[in-house]
Amino acid sequence: MSERNLIDSPRGWLTVVATFFSSAVALGTVYSFGAFFQSMADDFGTGRGSTAIIFGLTTFSFFWLSLITSRLSDRYGPRPVLAAGAVALFVGLWATSYVNSIGVGYITFGVGAGIAAACAYIPMVAHVGGWFEKSRATAVGISVAGIGVGTLVMNPLSASLIDQYGWRSTYRIFGVVGPLILLAGTLMMARAPGEAGAAPSRIREAFASSTFRLLWLAALCYATALFIPFVFAVPYAKERGISPVAAATLVGLLGGSSVLSRIGFSWLTNKFGIFRIFRFGFVLSPIAFVTWLFAGSSFTALAIFMLIMGIGYGSFVAVSPLVLADLFGVVGLGSLMGFFYTACGLGGLIGPPMAGRMIDVYGGYTMSIYVALGLGIISFLLLTIIPATPSGNISLSVNGSGETPRTDESVALAMLAFDETLMELEDWLDS
Repeated sequence: MSERNLIDSPRGWLTVVATFFSSAVALGTVYSFGAFFQSMADDFGTGRGSTAIIFGLTTFSFFWLSLITSRLSDRYGPRPVLAAGAVALFVGLWATSYVNSIGVGYITFGVGAGIAAACAYIPMVAHVGGWFEKSRATAVGISVAGIGVGTLVMNPLSASLIDQYGWRSTYRIFGVVGPLILLAGTLMMARAPGEAGAAPSRIREAFASSTFRLLWLAALCYATALFIPFVFAVPYAKERGISPVAAATLVGLLGGSSVLSRIGFSWLTNKFGIFRIFRFGFVLSPIAFVTWLFAGSSFTALAIFMLIMGIGYGSFVAVSPLVLADLFGVVGLGSLMGFFYTACGLGGLIGPPMAGRMIDVYGGYTMSIYVALGLGIISFLLLTIIPATPSGNISLSVNGSGETPRTDESVALAMLAFDETLMELEDWLDS
């Protein structure tokens, strides 16, 4: 069978399954941190702001290291990258379970789990996109739904295991089971056929696009707000008398609702347009935070807040690869996605520690919720600047491909240096 005939073939669906489970394990572990938050803070004797830095460093490592893992996956294929993620997950979780200082935890969990997530998600999704044309939206939607399933399952599971065995033993359990699942995924993963599976970096091309830069800024504001409830929804609920397992279920609801929206919104892009659906997902963020403002101690209201947040989050995750593919094509999609999601990494580093500090200083959550609400509004307004076609897609005339892209000379030089650094790393690995 020719490489062209492999597109949309059954072989690609094995890659979808592997990506689903690898993202469920790696990201489910990261996004269940809220269930561990209070136990770790109590054990280390640290405030909310300091403890939240663990999550911030994890998301920062995850998204920024995806620049490297995506390039490595484009060049060497997904299997060695996913295997490296399994090793990082085992070492990171096992080491974290023995640390006695939060400073060491910043490294063991923040970097260890971050590397695992960087290996298990974005590079794998990029290969899924390269396996399909007609069914790309559905395939990507199913593969990224793994994050939602992982979040849905692992949050209440974590709370239950912590209640029985403590947070350290729980991480040891996850540190054994999780890597085994990732290693099993390597047997199903395969490089996408044709040039979509092995392509040069697209970072400089993307950054030269004014549309891409607006998308990046919108994602930064969105992610800064998004990751706050991932960390603080559980302690917020527990402080208002909700049981630990029920509180952890709230983050699970965020993940569960994102599962349906990842698949559903991917399908809706065919009917309403990719960018129109993308913008709709951003509208839901401020709506969700308004709900949180008035939720009080009502579990039902908190559940509604997390459901709305999850629907918007699922839309963002499922549709953003389609937006990038629509703008630039699937060639080198791994590097494009890796660069785009650096905005989420920076947002994760800023949002939870900032919110935790506000909670410590003001003695409540109101100020941090207001800040998240404002960021959600700004993220949507940034997207309204980008012109769209009547069919609901981004106008390609503004993405930099229709005319010679322009950017500041200093920025161009910085991006050139960064890109060359990545290529030098690849050459070193080859030697």
